Amino acid sequence: MAEIIQRDGTWAFDGTTVRITPGLHRSVPLFRRTYGEISVPLEAVAGVAFEPERRRGRLRMRLREGADPLLQATGGRLPDPADPYRLAVDVDRCGVAEYLAEEIRHALLLDEVPGEPTETYLLPGPPVPVSVRSSDGTVSFDGAQVRVDWADTSARVKRATGPRVVDVGDVVRVEWLPNSGYEDGFLRFVTRETVRSGLPAEKDPYALDLWGNVSRDLLTALVATAVTARLPHPFAGAGGKREAGRERGHVDGAPVRGRGSTATAAAPAPNPAGHHDVLLRRLRELGQLHRDGVLTDEEFARTKAVVLRGF
Repeated sequence: MAEIIQRDGTWAFDGTTVRITPGLHRSVPLFRRTYGEISVPLEAVAGVAFEPERRRGRLRMRLREGADPLLQATGGRLPDPADPYRLAVDVDRCGVAEYLAEEIRHALLLDEVPGEPTETYLLPGPPVPVSVRSSDGTVSFDGAQVRVDWADTSARVKRATGPRVVDVGDVVRVEWLPNSGYEDGFLRFVTRETVRSGLPAEKDPYALDLWGNVSRDLLTALVATAVTARLPHPFAGAGGKREAGRERGHVDGAPVRGRGSTATAAAPAPNPAGHHDVLLRRLRELGQLHRDGVLTDEEFARTKAVVLRGF
């Protein structure tokens, strides 16, 4: 188990899952504390890096495209402090952060986790029912229907229509833009009927105009994510094209080089299976020596780096 505990939160990796738990300190954004613990399966991870800075460092995890409904719904627009896949690291814990990142990268290598987009969500998103009170009203989702109850400060045209209820099956997509404090944001549920409406958020009866408390309005991403997780996956159905490509020995014009593949481009590819088995066996032996106390942390890290360079 590799683990780092910081004021902003805890990252723990057991070889198959990265468990991200938000910190309890009041400096941790409300969105992170409300979203709660996230369990990221290794197959959803595209990469991880530790970025040292002058006074502290930062761990950053990159997920495979399409793996997480949160990233799909927010489109990379979450403010950095609210992003659960970033962790501020104190300078005296930089070594631990580097070790954790290295362990995850080695596991990705050994498990041969692919880098291409996923065709299903590998993370579930927030549980339902979920309800958030924003500057424009209260939006709720029970897994089947979205309901919006307008606030007294909502536009007259919205209040005149009364509460808005939409079946999730009628939603084509969810559009979300955070309230930055300088520019208004919105949460819009695009339906088959409104896909071409073009109404601004303050007049759209299917959209919440986010203009008030920034921290509170950011919570609308919870609803956006929960609904997105139950919509058809954006890359669903792409597997047929990939399978056809594998039969020809190519995917999107590139040679297939997965585990056990015999497809070649111009020259025979080296056999990765034998190297993979040897590497795995040596890393396990080193890990056992480290756990038994034969190798110190420094000796273990240095020896492992030498083994990896040899492969």
